[in-house]
Amino acid sequence: MTPAEYLERCRLVLITSAIVKTYHIRESFADERKGYIRVIAGLLNGDFLELAEYFVIDAGGILIQDYHYQWMDEKRKTLRRRWDNTPHFPSLHGFPHHIHVENDANVMSGEPMSLEKLLAQIASLIDTQKS
Repeated sequence: MTPAEYLERCRLVLITSAIVKTYHIRESFADERKGYIRVIAGLLNGDFLELAEYFVIDAGGILIQDYHYQWMDEKRKTLRRRWDNTPHFPSLHGFPHHIHVENDANVMSGEPMSLEKLLAQIASLIDTQKS
């Protein structure tokens, strides 16, 4: 898969997601070896999502080198969760991947993420909140 094809795949994931109501690609670029995408999205429950990925081509395909995904309430005041791989919690299992839950101080271990994984996790969490 080329970086341009990966950007198109991201767009299709957003279009076909059961939880994304609207989205706007604020910035994107791709060359032969790397790419970047930054998106803001409105979710069907009214919440707000902002995401950014910097990715490269490696032997196994696309490698997301740097990411952050921030899910907030509709007023963009309350953090629901933020997934990122900034290397500032070396003691956590899964370092550098981690999740901020409800505030910056409440941090838990994470795993490598992608747009597909993110939307699946948010959908599951929204379903849990409804129960």
